Amino acid sequence: QVQLVESGGGLVQPGGSLRLSCAASGSILSINSMGWYRQAPGKQRELVAAITSGGSSNYADSVKGRFTISRDNAKNTVYLQMNSLKPEDTAVHYCNSVVHTIRLTYVEVWGQGTLVTVSS
Repeated sequence: QVQLVESGGGLVQPGGSLRLSCAASGSILSINSMGWYRQAPGKQRELVAAITSGGSSNYADSVKGRFTISRDNAKNTVYLQMNSLKPEDTAVHYCNSVVHTIRLTYVEVWGQGTLVTVSS
């Protein structure tokens, strides 16, 4: 079993910042990719940012230059620093990871989601 636990969501004014964290735990041998997705009301879930174990990252065009993804491999944790937030960033943000388990299988795991609300 592998679990992802997210934290850091909340209410922020336009132009403000938030930092999301996601910690993986359980039967982990190693973690390949880690990333963040979001789903706004009435919309499909979309990729926000992802990062490999080697540190290569990619971003949705809508967040480039405002969001930064990083990870601490020793802590099996991924972070999303969100700056210059806009109302259209309002969504439930989900952590996602592809994990190599101690049973030598690969599993894709999702967090429970954390709500980010950008509003004045």
